Amino acid sequence: MTFFTFNIIKVLGLAAMASVAAVFWCPLLINFLYKHKLWKKEARTKTISGEEATVFNSLHKERETRAPRMGGLLIWITTTAMIFLFFLLSLIFPNSRISQLNFLSRSQTWLPFFTLISASVLGLVDDILVVSNSSGRLFFGKTLVGKYIGGGLSLKKRLLIITLIGLIGSIWFYQKLGWDVITIPLLGPVSLGFFYIPLFIVVMIACWSGGIIDGLDGLAGGTFASIFGAFTIIAFSQGKVDLAAFCAVIVGTLFAFLWFNIPPARFYMGETGILGLTTVMSVVAFLTDSVFVLPIIAGLLVIETGSIILQLLSKKFRKKKIFLSSPIHHHLEAIGWPQYKITMRFWIIGIVLAIIGTAIRLLN
Repeated sequence: MTFFTFNIIKVLGLAAMASVAAVFWCPLLINFLYKHKLWKKEARTKTISGEEATVFNSLHKERETRAPRMGGLLIWITTTAMIFLFFLLSLIFPNSRISQLNFLSRSQTWLPFFTLISASVLGLVDDILVVSNSSGRLFFGKTLVGKYIGGGLSLKKRLLIITLIGLIGSIWFYQKLGWDVITIPLLGPVSLGFFYIPLFIVVMIACWSGGIIDGLDGLAGGTFASIFGAFTIIAFSQGKVDLAAFCAVIVGTLFAFLWFNIPPARFYMGETGILGLTTVMSVVAFLTDSVFVLPIIAGLLVIETGSIILQLLSKKFRKKKIFLSSPIHHHLEAIGWPQYKITMRFWIIGIVLAIIGTAIRLLN
């Protein structure tokens, strides 16, 4: 078996193992979420764009207050378990093929792994606040004191958290790794110097804003699977096999997530999934020098965020809405599209965009 063939087997094999492992333990997670009623206790009153949530609640009120959040736990806990399992096996069997399956490496996966854990844990805290009842008592009987009990962290606090994560990551890239160059398709590498830091932060905030796609059964899972699938190919083409394996494992866990998230969804991803995936996505984009094709690979997130921005601008300057409800997938629901039709067509668009973005990146 050649080294190249083994690396292909490593990436695909780890993805498959992660998917199978996640499917097997997910029923335990589902039972836990339902046992402790970890869903919103009240439907939202405002949409993301600030309008009354009348249309949204007519479509989602019952599901929003009966389907638990925190499904993202399946993704990052499984990924973490896979990383530590094969790292420990590499220590126990240092000179075997098993040791070569270890994909925890300082140069490729330390930073995205740290980002995944830290962002997901912070997202979990927000989810816990969201599912708390009006008295502030959580499922384990404790009481939290805070302004946003029952509604999660405020937008400003979430934005501050993302900015801090982005700042830490950008400093690591710029000072520790000495990176300040990005590749622009057809033009080649461009040195940004210190401006690499604010660009990193802006990209991370932009990625996080695309998390609003977690609004229909199966939509977010399929979207992120195509995105991380694209980065698996890009990383592998650059010889970053450990990073490719890391992305592939996330894809595998997302397939397992989809198994339980397709209509009718057993749970929703929640902030613990969205925050982890979007921040890691931006880190991987920089690690693979794919920032300029990220808006293509993650084109669905751009469309979703763009629909919110257009709605806000239209309400401010035209005094009327463009969409019946935003983001755009809720508008399509409101005009009569069934959820499965929106989800599957968005999946197709997302896969095509991921293919296009990958092809453009591989041209350089």
